[in-house]
Amino acid sequence: MNSNEIVRSAQKAGIAIPAFNIPYLPMVQPVIQAVADQDCFALLEVARIEWLRGEAGGPAAVMAEFRRWERPEYVRLHLDHIPVVDEDQARVEYLPIISEAIGLGYQSVMVDASRLKLDDNIAATRQVVEIAHAAGVPVEAELGSVLGHGDVKPPPYEELFSAGIGFTRVEDARRFVQETGCDWLSVAVGTIHGPFANAWKDEKKPQARLKLDLVEELSQATGIPLVLHGGSGVRQSDLLEGVKRGIAKINVGTEIRQPYEITLRETGSVKAAQTAVYQRTSWLIGEYFGWAGTRDRVLGNQEVR
Repeated sequence: MNSNEIVRSAQKAGIAIPAFNIPYLPMVQPVIQAVADQDCFALLEVARIEWLRGEAGGPAAVMAEFRRWERPEYVRLHLDHIPVVDEDQARVEYLPIISEAIGLGYQSVMVDASRLKLDDNIAATRQVVEIAHAAGVPVEAELGSVLGHGDVKPPPYEELFSAGIGFTRVEDARRFVQETGCDWLSVAVGTIHGPFANAWKDEKKPQARLKLDLVEELSQATGIPLVLHGGSGVRQSDLLEGVKRGIAKINVGTEIRQPYEITLRETGSVKAAQTAVYQRTSWLIGEYFGWAGTRDRVLGNQEVR
């Protein structure tokens, strides 16, 4: 099973694949160990912002660390958020980054052209799909606006949710998927990204909820697995119901990044920070998601590749 087949298999089994962001290389080992110990299947992923503002080093550095610890029966490596226009509204040379990752062996990639107009987002995404599919690599794209990564604090959460700020439009999503051929679609349905490198990066995220009817409508309109970005801090009942309605991949960053950063700052010990990441990842899989012991339900008896 390749990564796309695994995500689709999880969706059929009523499970989503958790995808854990790695802004610091020492996080790789404890996350993989937690996934294996919980007998789950997950993705590890790194976004461009995590090597610019964190210490991930870049696609090659993350791949090298991943190769040290990888267990293909439990984990895959995904290239997250490669923007066409970044958080500072600067254009990004995104194709060389994505091509590099494919050459390094990343098993899925994401292009984020959501800051562009719909037609331009479609064109940029279609270009990446052509390159990645030629190498047998699935592509995640984004439509709508999941706020939070920039240096400007988002509006109060209730204002954002009530007004539907940035929410993905159903008809746009239908057209987008038809014209791009992307494999997975990140949608804006109520979540926000955790702040990464600014004055409030240690703050607890507001508890988000999901516009569940919109999730279901988007799933029916697109016919492909939906991805939930900003998965940390979502109301548990909404998250699990969202999985039933079409969410098949859930990105988790803040929930494991903050324990690493805070523990390292307080103790000066990378080992202690790794232990904090292991414990939080284990809790997320076993208690919050409730997906411990689900690897066989996702993979069955199929061979992973």
